[in-house]
Amino acid sequence: MVKKYPIMRSWFTANMNALLFCVLGTFLFGLQISRLSWDFASGQWAVPASMFAASLVLYFYTFQIPPEGNKQSMDSAVYLACLFIYGTPAALALLFLSSLLFALVERKVSGWKHFTNFSIYAIMISAAGAVFDGLGGRLGQLENRHLLSYVGALIIYFAVNVLCIGIYYYLTDRSRIGATVRGLLQESALVYTCILILSLVLTILIENNGVTGLVLFLGISIFLSHLFKKLFDMYLQLQERAIRDQRTGLFNHSYFESLLEDEIRQARSEGPPLSLVMIDIDDFKRYNDHFGHLEGDKLLGLLGSILKEEAEQANITASRYGGEEFTLLMPGFTEQEALVFVDRLRKKVNDTPFAGVEILPHACLSFSAGISGYHIDIHDKSMLVLQADQALYDAKKQGKNIAYIYGSSVPLEQEIEIAQDVRDIEQLLNLFLYKDINTFKHSKRVFRYAMDMSLLLKLDPSARRQFVLGALIHDIGKLEIPWEILNKKDKLTPEEWAAVRKHVNWGKEMAITSDKFKDLAPYIELHHERFDGTGYPHGYKGAEIPLLCRMLTIIDSFDAMTSERPYQPTKSVREAVEELRRCSGTQFDPELAGLFIGYIEEKGASVMDTGGEEHPTLG
Repeated sequence: MVKKYPIMRSWFTANMNALLFCVLGTFLFGLQISRLSWDFASGQWAVPASMFAASLVLYFYTFQIPPEGNKQSMDSAVYLACLFIYGTPAALALLFLSSLLFALVERKVSGWKHFTNFSIYAIMISAAGAVFDGLGGRLGQLENRHLLSYVGALIIYFAVNVLCIGIYYYLTDRSRIGATVRGLLQESALVYTCILILSLVLTILIENNGVTGLVLFLGISIFLSHLFKKLFDMYLQLQERAIRDQRTGLFNHSYFESLLEDEIRQARSEGPPLSLVMIDIDDFKRYNDHFGHLEGDKLLGLLGSILKEEAEQANITASRYGGEEFTLLMPGFTEQEALVFVDRLRKKVNDTPFAGVEILPHACLSFSAGISGYHIDIHDKSMLVLQADQALYDAKKQGKNIAYIYGSSVPLEQEIEIAQDVRDIEQLLNLFLYKDINTFKHSKRVFRYAMDMSLLLKLDPSARRQFVLGALIHDIGKLEIPWEILNKKDKLTPEEWAAVRKHVNWGKEMAITSDKFKDLAPYIELHHERFDGTGYPHGYKGAEIPLLCRMLTIIDSFDAMTSERPYQPTKSVREAVEELRRCSGTQFDPELAGLFIGYIEEKGASVMDTGGEEHPTLG
């Protein structure tokens, strides 16, 4: 019943894991085998010999059960029946002979694996035998008064099996141990229970009918093995249908979302590069409207087949995101490597003939693609998807049939868009005019600081747009804070401070409801994180906080210190600069703080010389 282990990821870990089981299994085998009795009459050897033959047949008639890759056979029922009839030493002797023959026949399988498999069986049989003897079990005919000893032996046999598998995954891949053990306990419990109960049935059949009973058991076991095999095939088919898009044959959106979480988790813990590509068929609606949905579905199927073939060759995952959008999840690929792959894929798609594509602007099947790469400051899958989607949007604007990396330089036409976006956000900020005019003024000043800092940081137009708009809208969540708290003159209570701190969450929720401004959510949510990890709402630290969010924290804090607030005294520019220096490395990124201080000292030298409390004049 023991799991046939897959190839381990590390030679050292694999051999240490095998050695652990082999040493214990060999010790227990040697301890028990010395007690083996060979006192059989000539006519009594038929049953043990038949049990040996049955274990061989059942071992080679294996089947799979969930979780996937978990191979099982009914041979455990034979070993347990031998234990109940002849004792633990006889069961271990039967196991030894069977394992020896398995190793001779299956020479392609490494000797270590055969030895490890034998050792784990030996551990399980020895543990079951110890419980059977300890609970007063009697060898031979199954007796109702000793039923507890049989049940205890079966339970410990299964428990040791699960424990061995748990130790295996703990030593080789701790991330899978929970899911694997749950799979064994939930999805495979019925099969294990069947095997264990069959050992009691075999005990009764052998004691009452000898070899005939064993042959009958063998027929039932082969039938059940075949049935379990069919059930597992059905399970795989249902699982495949649950994760596949039927029209294109690619993975579906749900599977993509689940896999993306796993890949981000692995990239965060182990550090390999990870890129996400979002693909959108160019002018698909035009083709669909002209030729109808059936032909449009065929076009989707064609692109799906190309993506599937290329993805399998590159060991990446292609999925249908929805409509005419697709994704490529590319672990091990940097953004530049992903761009090379996508450009080659795009050329192949362009050169693939398909009826009717001549009506499209490029006179061929084409797609646009956006590429985003995982970085330490990306904390959830939605941020990575959002960046890829923004890059796809930029690619569409550049004339389509092009791949674009998130954050790359784009033409300065974005300046016009920024101006329009600023006007749209200012419409929202006007709501502060009746509720809290100080927040309105603060947001406008932080925006102006951000405009200047974007030039000092030499941001590309895309990053500049995000930064300055994020600065303008960063406090939008304060619209949800009650008026009496926002305008309170006295010190805030702990409960009131808790309400104020929630503005970052409320603001984020506001932003993500708008396709136009959802990419600004990190600036709203993270501008109160601190460089040393003591900020809120998540306690991110250092590079875990996006660089421009760290810059916004400095700007926001400086303006807050030098502005009139109802719950704190106003600092002069000189005092605020000293506070920035004092908190560099704790609250603020020291490198960015130094850059901002240099900017303030240059722009506001005259104000600082006089110790004034006015803001420096901004250029």
